[in-house]
Amino acid sequence: MLNVACIMGRLTADPELRYTQGNTAVVRITLACNRPTRAGAEEQTDFIDVTAWGKTAEFVSRYFHKGQLVAVDGSIRTGSYTDKQGIKRRTFEIWANNCHFAEPKSARSNDNGYQSGYNDSGYSRQDNAPATSYSTGNTDAFEEIPTDDDLPF
Repeated sequence: MLNVACIMGRLTADPELRYTQGNTAVVRITLACNRPTRAGAEEQTDFIDVTAWGKTAEFVSRYFHKGQLVAVDGSIRTGSYTDKQGIKRRTFEIWANNCHFAEPKSARSNDNGYQSGYNDSGYSRQDNAPATSYSTGNTDAFEEIPTDDDLPF
């Protein structure tokens, strides 16, 4: 079976980090994703709920802000509940495996000293400190290459 979702959209609000009773980090965000339309047609937007857990949730809450263009890959999760009128409702959301910056570096500088870039960790720092992996929270996953001379290509 295959359950893979990949979306890109703008954050509708600043992420708010919360913790479960078991002390697991969780953040719920909504992405506004424009739907492709025919020429001359009015643009339509879907608002898609995304949930991130653990180190990914901490990464999202720390580095993403309202209005930023974000790419998310994960899986679709469904649920159901009965509303106050007794009607059974279904819910759909994406559980994020990875969240990435999706704008040029210059468009997403913020006041905490970080500018994001396209790299394995999802961001890069302005200083030369090693980047932390957002999926593992572990800097051991990265090896510094001092010059381009050692690269095999």
